[in-house]
Amino acid sequence: MTEPDDRSSLKQLDERLKAARTRHDQDRGLDNSGKSGANNVGVGFRIAVEMIAALAVGVGIGLLLDNWLGTKPWMLIVFFILGCGAGFTNLIRVARELDRKTRLAKQSKDAGNGQEG
Repeated sequence: MTEPDDRSSLKQLDERLKAARTRHDQDRGLDNSGKSGANNVGVGFRIAVEMIAALAVGVGIGLLLDNWLGTKPWMLIVFFILGCGAGFTNLIRVARELDRKTRLAKQSKDAGNGQEG
């Protein structure tokens, strides 16, 4: 006799729990679609590729200049260090860009929450 009431109350409880979890995840900046995690992996790969590319270009230029000028290994060392510097500069640029995007998203979310309440 009380079984239909139990099922409806369980469904209501389930809906309230899902809504609370969604609100909690949104407040923490998470989303259930997995885009946030994929975005973080993408940023990590971008940083890694930019570091490797900067080092490869530096080493390549150093090797070419060493062969051309006959100064082995001095140009390689100099351009390796310059490649490291370029890689770290790119890393800092990407981190600042990500920080700026995060701040803008948080500000727009806070502004949206302030208008609703």
